[in-house]
Amino acid sequence: MFYRLGQFTFRHRWPTLIAAGVFLTVAVIALIRGGTLTGGTVAGLEAQRADELVASVVGRSADNTFVALFHSDTLAPSSPQFREALETALEPLRADERVESVQSLADVDPRTAAERSNEADHTAFALVTMKGELKAALSAYPAVREALHSPSLGITTTGRIPFMENLNSTLEADLQRAELISLPLALIVLLLVFRSVVAASLPVGVGALAVVGGIGILFAVSHGADISQYAINVCSLIGLGVAIDYSLFTVARYREELAAGHGYEEALARAINHAGKVVAFSALAVGLGLIALMFFNGSYLMTMGIGGAIVVALAGIFALTFLPALLAVLGPRVNALTIPLPKLSTKVGFWHRISEWVMRRPVLVMVPTLAVLLLLGSPFLRIRLASSDVSVLPERLEAHRGYRMLEASFPDEAAAHFNVAIEFPTEPALTAERVGAIHDLSARIAKLPDVTKVRSVAYGDPRLNRAGYQAMLTNPPEAAAPMIEMAKRASSKGRVVMIQALSSARPESDEARAIVNALRLDRAVGDGRLVVGGESALDVDTTRFMLARAPWAVGFVVIATFIVLSLLLGSILLPLKAVLMNFLSLAGSFGALVWVFQDGHLISAAGRPLEPALPVLLFCVLFGLSMDYEVLILSRMKEAYTRTHDNRLSVGEGLEKTGGLVTSAAAIMVSVFMAFASAEVVLIKAVGVGMAVAVALDATLVRVLLVPATMRLFGDANWWAPKWLHALRRMLGLEDHESDPKPPVHNDQPVRIPAPKGSV
Repeated sequence: MFYRLGQFTFRHRWPTLIAAGVFLTVAVIALIRGGTLTGGTVAGLEAQRADELVASVVGRSADNTFVALFHSDTLAPSSPQFREALETALEPLRADERVESVQSLADVDPRTAAERSNEADHTAFALVTMKGELKAALSAYPAVREALHSPSLGITTTGRIPFMENLNSTLEADLQRAELISLPLALIVLLLVFRSVVAASLPVGVGALAVVGGIGILFAVSHGADISQYAINVCSLIGLGVAIDYSLFTVARYREELAAGHGYEEALARAINHAGKVVAFSALAVGLGLIALMFFNGSYLMTMGIGGAIVVALAGIFALTFLPALLAVLGPRVNALTIPLPKLSTKVGFWHRISEWVMRRPVLVMVPTLAVLLLLGSPFLRIRLASSDVSVLPERLEAHRGYRMLEASFPDEAAAHFNVAIEFPTEPALTAERVGAIHDLSARIAKLPDVTKVRSVAYGDPRLNRAGYQAMLTNPPEAAAPMIEMAKRASSKGRVVMIQALSSARPESDEARAIVNALRLDRAVGDGRLVVGGESALDVDTTRFMLARAPWAVGFVVIATFIVLSLLLGSILLPLKAVLMNFLSLAGSFGALVWVFQDGHLISAAGRPLEPALPVLLFCVLFGLSMDYEVLILSRMKEAYTRTHDNRLSVGEGLEKTGGLVTSAAAIMVSVFMAFASAEVVLIKAVGVGMAVAVALDATLVRVLLVPATMRLFGDANWWAPKWLHALRRMLGLEDHESDPKPPVHNDQPVRIPAPKGSV
């Protein structure tokens, strides 16, 4: 099948290139049009339901509301000049059709205005709520922010919308910087591998085409669906790495076939027959890993999986069509523009000698290698998870600076908030019996460890007990009735009552999570039920969401990978070993992430819990990605075993043929992934580091040491397969033969010339 694909592409090279050009044009148009991207969200969580109920009471959505902090070096917030400047700055927003509401100091009662002013710091804040869904509000925010200015007051904004806008712009800058770093690095490695400018440029070109195409598709989709900005970065990160790898495999095999004396069509057909099979099955393995993110339906992981699967599919397709068409057009010019560079690959026989050395002492090599990998993975046992907040942004960005100002001048506003929404079956919510139940709940919350304040309509005044609140709220004194009604409207609406608890604990801390769990322990409040929201509750719910679906995703990836490798290799034992070895390299990667980003070492001085999506994302991506080298090495071993039926000889020959290529491919992958470690957003930095560590471990300790050791221990059992598997492979055209098929000789067959000395 792949042999015929090589022949077809050779004979239809120009239509293939034209089709790729049309696709690229459409993708570029989609890129120019752009799209509206969102941040990391998970739908259907209890915390979101609670925050929606609270929003129905207070009349504004917390997600759509941002804080505008006003500061003066000389004026106090109580001064007429400060108040006038503040109102003047907010006036354009009151008339802006994209703004739902503006709540300044003049719009609230004197007590609330005092709470939103800090006379000593010369700072006050107002609340601005945007119209529409979060996606529309995020799109409109930059123009609204530009309209908010003052000649006499400094203005700094913070909140979810400023955070997401800063996050998206930073992710975009991270992407551009990483691509500017990774592409030249990849090109340098390829030049060392091929020592030909033309041959080295081909994989980079295919990688760029795959990434542009994948991002273009995501931008087009974003006009009708929510696509996370993270998906764009992951698209570039994965697409560039796999596309260059796949192209490297194909070009290297093509040059090898040319060096063996085959004509251009024959060399291309043979290269696609072997390298194409590796590319197709590797892309299938990586794609299935990314498709496993579909189990996280309703979260931004799903869009990352879709984006990643699209770009991996494009990388595989272009490596099997566009690249061979280019090779067919170039002919002997694939080796043009040679440059005198030192050869990256090692001397002939080097990898064979390593495999022989390992196979002479398999247990002695395997045991310490396993010990090293397990030691590297041991920090993963103490992993802690927490969703991204403003602290993942650089301190120079406005949302981060605004949060620090809020924390310094209004600690209660910046403290961990727990939004408790109580929904009763009927109206009114504040009957005498229900007021008593709300009072009891508020008193229970106030006694929880680390809770510093409770804001409740039925609790807080030391002069009133349970009965006093029942009497005051259901039958208020005439003189106090207006004020009491205002307090009731601020805390309840229809069937819903809200209580807010504040804590001294950090939102991502175990103490804050303990408060969430304690609040949810008893949900009954009279005849109503409570739900809990806020940042810490969102952390708890997001983590539970990920953990509940992770076993399904892991199981799918493992089973799918096993099936794919069984079909490719015609073996049961080899796929099983490959799966187990993948777990080892992933363990080392995850351990490194905890040590670097959670414990705060090397490039991450300020440690914090890892994003809940990070382990899941890396597992689904890396489990398939690690198969790149496994498929390449074992396929060559399989070729040799089919020809010789000698396990030891096949292992040595397979490693000899692929060792240099795997080293080169891993060097490219690590270069690309480490370029993303320069990102300012912690999640993308961690993804880059995690993938680089996993690939480095996989290409060294696992493939060079563990693979030969285990292959030697199991001997011919490596290649055993049941009859039904052989039959299925024959039906799919995957069964190996002793030799390659020979194409008919054509009159226009080009003159056979060898590749230049030093080709891979």
